[in-house]
Amino acid sequence: MNRRTDIEAAVRAAPPHALLAALRTELISVYGALVVDLHLADYGLRVLKSLDRPDDEPLSLDNSPEGRAFGSQEPREQQVRHDDAVDHLLPVTVRGERLGILTVRLPQALSIPGVVAELTHAADLLGHEILVAERDTDLYQRARRTSRLTLAAEMQWQLLPARACTAAEFAIGAQLEPAYAIHGDNFDWAADADELTVAVTNGMGEGIQASLLTNLAVNALRNARRAGIGIADQAALADQAIYDQHRGASHVSTLLLRFELATGKVGVVDAGSPQLWMQRGRLVRQLELDAQLPLGMFEESQYTVQEFHVEPGDRLMLFSDGVYDAVSPQGEVYGERMLARSIQSTRLLPAATVPRAVLAELAAYRGTETLDDALVLCLDWFGRQKG
Repeated sequence: MNRRTDIEAAVRAAPPHALLAALRTELISVYGALVVDLHLADYGLRVLKSLDRPDDEPLSLDNSPEGRAFGSQEPREQQVRHDDAVDHLLPVTVRGERLGILTVRLPQALSIPGVVAELTHAADLLGHEILVAERDTDLYQRARRTSRLTLAAEMQWQLLPARACTAAEFAIGAQLEPAYAIHGDNFDWAADADELTVAVTNGMGEGIQASLLTNLAVNALRNARRAGIGIADQAALADQAIYDQHRGASHVSTLLLRFELATGKVGVVDAGSPQLWMQRGRLVRQLELDAQLPLGMFEESQYTVQEFHVEPGDRLMLFSDGVYDAVSPQGEVYGERMLARSIQSTRLLPAATVPRAVLAELAAYRGTETLDDALVLCLDWFGRQKG
């Protein structure tokens, strides 16, 4: 076996909590590594936290070499002061989901391009194995916390698919705030060979009640989606499940989209408050949708699908009411003007980093901490290559 295969075998054979230790042993043995560290992005996407040393000062995503490697998603090198060694900062990313940075320190003489390519592969391997290992250990989720999650937030984060996803036809990025105390907002997506389905939901209320309501809605939508049912019937079945449980006393606002990957045709069901915006070239506009009843408000509500098309280069943005209804210290609502401005100001960023940037602008506009949920989802459409 070659050394790449040896490393893969060792890491995959390691217990779930010992992936980094197994990788470290291999990199020291095979490449003469002097240091092997892993830093994971926290839930708020503000810092990188050490897996091995949880009491260490977190590294800023904005003002550290590791943070810049995380943002660019490109391997970086940094000369070690007073030592003939180089730190290789390697993004740990799985299908667009940015997990953290693997740091491998090598002697200067061993830092050659072929070795760096193999270390990059090792970082990719580690990311995939972490996602599998999280089924059996709390280590990696615990390491990503700068403070304790509320129970409602714990439930919401466990419900999410990821915070980013990339494919040949699209790229998605999404984020929730306040990350450690979110309760009712949620996003979901799933893709197969022909279709991509995206859902944004907002359960009414606060705390555990909002989280429980959203959990019911998301799982009802998933249950219908996995049965191969269209989005209108997905909404109708989720509506019935929520009504059966709450008899109209609670409801969920939902925006459902289904994309045909081959054609760019999009079906949409607007069942509540989330807004949908499009950027095409330099033109930014809110897509006017037929407002239908939120899920669970009345018994046996029926839903219809609207259609539009996306073209390669289009960007879609989805916002919960915690974004567009936010208020400045002067009492001014964030509203359409500021939404359009945020979309324009982030147009050159990749989809995975747009939500964090928009939410940072929102926080600056708001000026004070808030417990209102805010959700931003960005979808870049590339389309399917023909031929």
